[in-house]
Formats: sequence, C-alpha cells, structure tokens
Amino acid sequence: MAVKFKGVIPPVSIMFDQQGKFDPRSMEKVIDFLIDSNVDGLFFLGSGGEFTQLSSTERKEIAEFVIQYVDKRLPILIGTGSTNTREVIELSRHAFNQNADGVVVINPYYWELSEENLYLHYHEIANAVEGPILLYNFPALTGQSIPPHVVLRLVKKHEHIVGIKETIDSTAHIRDMITTVKAEYPDFSVLAGFDDHLFNTLALGGDGAISASVNFAPQLSVDLYQAFRTGNYKTAMELHQKLAQIPTLYQLEIPFISVIKEATKMCSLDIPTYVQPPARMVSEKKREQIRNVLRQIGLIEKR
Repeated sequence: MAVKFKGVIPPVSIMFDQQGKFDPRSMEKVIDFLIDSNVDGLFFLGSGGEFTQLSSTERKEIAEFVIQYVDKRLPILIGTGSTNTREVIELSRHAFNQNADGVVVINPYYWELSEENLYLHYHEIANAVEGPILLYNFPALTGQSIPPHVVLRLVKKHEHIVGIKETIDSTAHIRDMITTVKAEYPDFSVLAGFDDHLFNTLALGGDGAISASVNFAPQLSVDLYQAFRTGNYKTAMELHQKLAQIPTLYQLEIPFISVIKEATKMCSLDIPTYVQPPARMVSEKKREQIRNVLRQIGLIEKR
C-alpha cells in the first residue's frame, strides 16, 4: 500500500462575506486557484479554516459545499476535531457520507488527557469511522503533544489511521515520529504543519506539508517538494530559505488567520478577508507590515 496523502496540501482559508456568512463564490475562486497551482490535495476546516469559530451545522454545510465543488479533482481532507469524542465521530461520519477522502482529527484541547485517555479518544473514533484518519498534532494550541509511541499503538490497532499533521516546532519530534511509526509502517504519512519544516521533514523521510503559506504562495512549497523529489537539492534549499522567512508574518497578529487572508489578497486573489470572532481583521498598520514582509521575501514587488 502506497502513502495515501503526500506532497503539498494547503489548509484552505474559508471565505466569509462582511456579514460573516459563508461566501461560496469566493470559496470557488480560492479552490480553483489552488488546484491550478498544482497542489496535491486540499484540507478544509483546520485551524486556518476557522473550525473553532464555527458551529457543527456550519462545519457540515461548508464540508458539503467544498466536497461537491472540488468534485474529485483532488483528494479532500476535512477537519473534524473537537473537544468531545462524540462530536468528532458525528462530523467524521458526515464528512465520509459526503465522499471526503479523509478526515483530520486534532487532539482535544482545553483538558489535557492522560496518555490512556488520549489513546482511547482516537481508538473510539477509529472504531466508529471507516474512512482514512489523519491525526493532527498542534501542542501549542491543544496543550499537549501526541507521543510517537501512542501513535504507533493506534496504527497497530487501526490500519485506517494513515498519517499525522505535525504542527510542532521540533525537528526531533518529527524525526521520532518517522523513526517510530513510519519505520514500521512505511505507508504512514508524516506531514509538516509549519512552512519552515517542509524541507526538514522530507530530509528525514517524511512525506510533505500541510502549511498555511500554500494559500498565498503555493509555488514555494510546490516547487520545493518537486525539487527535492527530483534530487535538485540546491533549488530545494534556496526555496527552504525563503519559506523560513514566512513565520515572521504569523507574529503580526494572534491568531494569524487574518494575516493569511490578507497575504492571499496581496499576492494572489481578490478575496474577502473577514474572519470569524474572536479573531479580528488586521489594522491598516499591520496590513502595511504584512506588505513589507511579503516584499522582503520577494512575493510582491517592491515599490
């Protein structure tokens, strides 16, 4: 069995109008742009997809729309994470009923769980859901990391747990996930969550990235991945050095969801930049700071 999810997969920004309503026409524009940029899949309703600011009903409606619109042009992943196990199961079943190719499940946030309770959370989800599941490790937001030995235990029990999104600023953790889980199950996907860990993850034997900059600068990650695969490591390293500057953007606003939308508007597409509260749209001062960073990286022209 080959690796099911690999390459460059954007965590797609969800489009809303100025009244906070889902904007299907702008969503179509974003989807078409990303598909035309030669990405390898699309991940909706992750952190950058504002899932934490949406109701279950809204999440289902958006999932239904994007799956129907993409219409099998690329593999689709739907984020179904929640603070409670029952809701994860409900959202995951819904996603697969709509023909999603996989679901991405962040570990519960607010409560820190014992390792056994963390294992049981995913074990119960996997027992109740038949389609491919990717775990989602983002300890900076959930309060705890998913240990590689827990992942290995889950993968041994459930063959449809097929990968993990590693949004962790630790090459050592990514390495341990690869040497612990992927070494025993080569078809298990290990995908970087941070832009500046794509090169590291590939070099360690991982499979790609699900990182925010793909929304506004897909060419950097797509070209890096292709250069690495073809052995053009000089080009891959040059692109890695550009990607390494991207996190500077994310420091300009917390959460940085609005920064991604503003950068997308500046670099690529005329889209609405509304974000769901408690996130907020950026000020004009911060908008200029975003422009300056994008100019420094070479993503938009200097004055």
